Amino acid sequence: MTSTNSPTPPIDGAALLDEVEAFHRRFNVFPTDAAYVAVALWDAHAHLIDAFDGTARLAFLSPEPGSGKSRALEIVETLTPRAATTVNASANALFRLVEADAGTPTLLFDEIDTVFGPKAGGNEEVRGFLNSGYRRGAKSLRCVGDGSNQSTEWFSSFCAVAMAGLGSLPDTILTRSVIIRMRKKAPNEKAEPYRRRVHEKQGHALRDRLADWTATVHDQVSQAWPEMPKDVSDRPADVWEPLLAVADAAGGHWPERARAACVELVAAAKLDDKGSLGVRLLTDLRDYVLNGIDRLPTVAILERLCALDEAPWGDMNGKPLTPRGLAKMLGEYMTEDNVPISPRNIKSGAGVLKGYYAADLSDAWQRYCPPPPSESAIAATAATSQVRALKPVAGTPPPVATALPQPATARPPRIGR
Repeated sequence: MTSTNSPTPPIDGAALLDEVEAFHRRFNVFPTDAAYVAVALWDAHAHLIDAFDGTARLAFLSPEPGSGKSRALEIVETLTPRAATTVNASANALFRLVEADAGTPTLLFDEIDTVFGPKAGGNEEVRGFLNSGYRRGAKSLRCVGDGSNQSTEWFSSFCAVAMAGLGSLPDTILTRSVIIRMRKKAPNEKAEPYRRRVHEKQGHALRDRLADWTATVHDQVSQAWPEMPKDVSDRPADVWEPLLAVADAAGGHWPERARAACVELVAAAKLDDKGSLGVRLLTDLRDYVLNGIDRLPTVAILERLCALDEAPWGDMNGKPLTPRGLAKMLGEYMTEDNVPISPRNIKSGAGVLKGYYAADLSDAWQRYCPPPPSESAIAATAATSQVRALKPVAGTPPPVATALPQPATARPPRIGR
């Protein structure tokens, strides 16, 4: 007897991701098209968490309340597996949640500024959980039991985490995150009101279809090593690897859109990243103080630093940066010869002054500083046009790169210190 059962047609991953993106667009107003691409891929990657060695954090951040951060988490909640939303949870509760028999949760942490904000306190264990759980195998040792009947036990912290909050996050979290800088809606930006009783079911239907599709590509994704866009490496590559693997598995226009979104959001994160105070100092020295100058006395360097608008150097705990403070901060970094950066003698018409040579800082500039503003802006502009897939407006000239003058890199001989 011939079977009348027809084979189940394969699931079109690209079309499904299109639907997920469209669902977000109904209720969320994200700042860029790249953000919609990234969030849709993140939703799908949460269904494949056990196929990856690492997971990207998703961070919805804004300077003011009412920017749509919590609503973004609400929509993510409907689309991800075993979603658990929390505002305030102990580290022990989070560890037990991850280890629960129900499976690895998708943790959605609203009001994350209560954990990492300037007024937060007593949350070091939660910080440790969020810092460590981006990679498979991350575990923490905890005591379990009652009273004197205690034993130690290892608990995993590896799970997908999306966060929403005011302000920023520690560098250890930001560098492991896809960052969406939310804004208040402009008068011309509209979003459909979200009604949980009605729309949650629609989101869950998409969630279940995502689960069905990701089950069919699990093995493919677990063996994937997606090609990274040019200049995306190290930590940003780790962040985007699972998202690009999902895009490649979906096919269609998603691999191209995903890589364009990657370039745009990584470039935006670098522009936003002020880094540590030391990196800020190195960057200001490169861009504003020693720009086109091969050496400068310490007194002139400090004068220029303190004159920079919105820079911290004129008010370091109530006092301007001093020569000793400058030497201490720069001494943490090395020259090309792997010796600490330190002031050296500079001969001038007025005699011999202590100061710094651009050649001594050039290696640290290359290793620690973000690209000069013009380079980052050009990369972000090019990626934005790819994500939007829009034709240029007729008569609009292409962006012109303005090269910043570069400090001299020739290394003068070291003379007496």
